[in-house]
Amino acid sequence: MDTVPKDCENADEKAKQRGSWANKTEFLLSCMGYAIGIGNVWRFPYLCYRNGGGAFLVPYLLMLTLCGIPLFFMETSLGQFANTGCITLFKISPLFKGAGYAIVIVNLICTCYYNVIISYPLLFIINSFRAKLPWVDCSNPWNTPNCLELTSRYLNISTAHGMPKTPADEFFHNKILQISNNVNEIGTIVWPLFWCNVIAWIVVYVCIMKGVKTVGKVVYFTATFPFVILFILLIRGLTLPGAWDGVFFYLYPEWNQLTNLKVWADAAIQIFFSLGPGWGGIINMASFNNFNNNNRRDSILVPILNCGTSILAGFVVFSVLGFMSKKTGLPVSTVATGGPGLAFVTYPEAITMLPLPHLWAIIFFIMLFLLGLDSCFVQIEAIISSIIDEYPSLRKSKMLVSLVSCFVMFLCSILFVTNGGMYYLQLFDWYAASISVILICLVEVVIVGWTYGTDRFVSDVEFMIKEKIHWWWPLCWKYITPIILTFIFFTTIIFNTTITYHGVIYPEWSVTLGWSSCLLSILCIPMYMGYKLLYLSEGDLFERIKLSVKPSLDWGPALEHNRKEWLVRCVFRKQLAELHERLEENAADLVHQQFVQLATTEVLIK
Repeated sequence: MDTVPKDCENADEKAKQRGSWANKTEFLLSCMGYAIGIGNVWRFPYLCYRNGGGAFLVPYLLMLTLCGIPLFFMETSLGQFANTGCITLFKISPLFKGAGYAIVIVNLICTCYYNVIISYPLLFIINSFRAKLPWVDCSNPWNTPNCLELTSRYLNISTAHGMPKTPADEFFHNKILQISNNVNEIGTIVWPLFWCNVIAWIVVYVCIMKGVKTVGKVVYFTATFPFVILFILLIRGLTLPGAWDGVFFYLYPEWNQLTNLKVWADAAIQIFFSLGPGWGGIINMASFNNFNNNNRRDSILVPILNCGTSILAGFVVFSVLGFMSKKTGLPVSTVATGGPGLAFVTYPEAITMLPLPHLWAIIFFIMLFLLGLDSCFVQIEAIISSIIDEYPSLRKSKMLVSLVSCFVMFLCSILFVTNGGMYYLQLFDWYAASISVILICLVEVVIVGWTYGTDRFVSDVEFMIKEKIHWWWPLCWKYITPIILTFIFFTTIIFNTTITYHGVIYPEWSVTLGWSSCLLSILCIPMYMGYKLLYLSEGDLFERIKLSVKPSLDWGPALEHNRKEWLVRCVFRKQLAELHERLEENAADLVHQQFVQLATTEVLIK
């Protein structure tokens, strides 16, 4: 760190070529769009009611304070300070560079199927323009003898062919997905879904083709309009008969649930996956910030807004479910579901009971599409920026790199638009990222808290934002957040249940495939460590490890004037530390001399 690298002369030009946000608003909107996604609508409300209603907010908000916000601040600080992507970021501790490759692999796998998820709302929107919503009744070609309209008679009637299915359930699975019987039957391409997937990829590419220049402009609409829709749906939902019964069911506190370890695990996992640390998106977005941007305030605002949106979405969902319960005579607990079932079966079913159902259907599915779109193109931009930062010669061909990346991921996504596509989508969603991103975050906090050191990291952050930060942050980075991440890591494994979808249990070979997708990213970390220690260092093993965890010579701010000022500060800090150490040694020698003199005097007196 004491030597200025020779290649820093063109640092300003490189940073300029890389691009930056036009203003702070673009960064904040991008963070909002990334953190606030489909999961806020289809996962949190169900998770909240299932884990004790209002009581669930206690562990949820506690985990936000102890884990979510510190991680968000740490990642934005890393990205903004180094002005680089997720692979080259690990110059801070080269031994762990494999975590950067793990981030890219996780995003590659997950973006392929996530883009298909945002294709579903497009197909629903198209079908919402029919004279009659096609999931209203059982009089359609795709309906089976099991189809039974959701009325008050539903509880007392069974079909001769098995469990009854609602029209919305059969529309989603038989018409939209054209789903096969199990994961063994991939079948053929579902062409309507295929073309919607093509449209979604084209939209994503248009949004990211010039990096932050286009993303920064798009988010003004994609990150804000879903809030407008959410408030419209909230007002409409709360004015429906039975709405407050649903809200009461959603928030009624069951305090005894707080003694259940799984409730705390679910709260921690929801905060973790909702905010999105470990995926590279936060680091990448922050890397386009002005170097002296006060990201501390941003890192508190965005997580709080994210959690507030989740709670608000619960009111939107359960007000409509309460209305649905009153309309059908079914208990709220019966109609309440989570995941794709809530977004594409239960909520559409409830929409059919509203006045002007076509209008509410179109509004709801536009909101889902936009919520998913923001998260999708931030993840893809993280992949592309990581590749270009690792291989700077590609920067001049940014649009081509983006096009090739999107096309490759589009080809991979074709698997998920087949008859068996939903089974594979659920499989990879279940296994590919759940453990990997937690481990990546653990690596990050180990680097910041222990190998690079919180004192040095805090000094860097204070140098960057030009103000002192509270002692609470290093305490979290070094002790509290790593402990919570370790808790999340093991509880995710312990509470991992057998994967099923639509009542179908997955065979062993598919579970092995799922775990393999997880290991594909995880193994990058130890494999790169082995490579680094075996081939890139000299000396014995201990010396190699010691050298490999030290920051590279080119670690630090990207802009030359910031870098020079920072290097002077680093040298000053090192000299100050050495002086303090010498003073302590001299003080120790002085104390020893005084002790000897006193002991000698005591002997003479005796």
